[in-house]
Amino acid sequence: MGAPDSDVTEHPKLLQIMGPGLITGASDDDPSGIATYSQVGAQFGYGLAWTLVLSFPLMAAIQEISARIGRVTGYGIAGNLRRHYPGWLSGGIVGLLLLANIINLGADLGAMGAALKLLIGGPAHLYVVLFGLFSVGLEIFARYARYVSILKWLCLSLFSYVICAFVVKVPWTEVVWAVITPPLSLSADYLMAIVAVLGTTISPYLFFWQAEQEVEDSKERLGARPLIRAPEQAESEFSRIRIDTYLGMAISNAIAFFIVITTAATLHANGVTNIQTSAQAAEALRELAGPFTFIIFAAGIIGTGLLTVPVLAGSAAYALGEVSYWHVGLARRPLRAKAFYAVIAAATALGAGLNFTALDPVKALYWSAVLNGVVAVPVMIAMMHLAMRPAIMAGFILPRALKIAGWIATTVMAITVVAMIVAWL
Repeated sequence: MGAPDSDVTEHPKLLQIMGPGLITGASDDDPSGIATYSQVGAQFGYGLAWTLVLSFPLMAAIQEISARIGRVTGYGIAGNLRRHYPGWLSGGIVGLLLLANIINLGADLGAMGAALKLLIGGPAHLYVVLFGLFSVGLEIFARYARYVSILKWLCLSLFSYVICAFVVKVPWTEVVWAVITPPLSLSADYLMAIVAVLGTTISPYLFFWQAEQEVEDSKERLGARPLIRAPEQAESEFSRIRIDTYLGMAISNAIAFFIVITTAATLHANGVTNIQTSAQAAEALRELAGPFTFIIFAAGIIGTGLLTVPVLAGSAAYALGEVSYWHVGLARRPLRAKAFYAVIAAATALGAGLNFTALDPVKALYWSAVLNGVVAVPVMIAMMHLAMRPAIMAGFILPRALKIAGWIATTVMAITVVAMIVAWL
């Protein structure tokens, strides 16, 4: 027993530490998120860049809480909701998650197909199908350790947006001033944009995914076990989770910040204020910022999509599988978790199928981000309640600082959603 535990408690290298938090944070900057950030930059200039500074500690805190729930209990968010709350609550939350994820899948696959068409020409719908098949095949047939390694490497695609921000001319003094003294407004459009940004950065599918990846890690890593059964591992595991999560979320929000800055400095500055898709943003950048920026931006859409499509489909399958008492897990062989993998395939197929119907998933994209913001509130309340119950978390209920940060994040999200609804009315 001594040898396996040493593998868990030894001090690993940073690349080994970076895992669930890094992938979760990177998947937040998906083509759907890129479209939201591009629209925010085009419509409001630098006026909403402050939201990405504000959302970082809130996002990091709630994702750390998600990871702790999975690592301590050995169950994901959905599994804990099923075990400790009424069926209507867990079923309702999972149903809303599935709806938002499928819309996001459709928009992401559509954006990837459109981006590849911009780069090389050809039929965008064919590319949608091929990207969907590739993502499903990767999740079902790739060995788990190799699959996680591929996702880590795909995170590098995010840095294309850092390059873009330094290729175009950005008045950085103006940016800093806008962050320090933002032009606040109570208009419905402004509040809805804030909810969309928060719904993109603090999104329910990220909670479900990171918690489940901690569960997978505790099963796959030599010597690792849920902390309620191996409390001696807690110190090293919480330290790993904290480093992984905060670095992952910092990278995620920094990339989103650079997307807003790039589109504000180019699109907004030239009077382009209405961007519906990430591919449309890339096309506009070709005219305003040159072919190099266009190519980098469009290639980034494809790279981030390849990272995020499996996360969206996987989080949906984890959530539905846990509330349905199925065998779940990407480390399981396909025949050992047929229903789980069937949901991954079905969710991806439904998302891809939206691109072939009269319902335009891209036009629903902004609303899906708003929906994510609304759905996040009850999920976050349930998570905070879960993480504070000794009967569930044993001796690992949240420390005071994390509890305060988690409730602040939940309160900010709730206030923003209520303010948006009041502004509409």
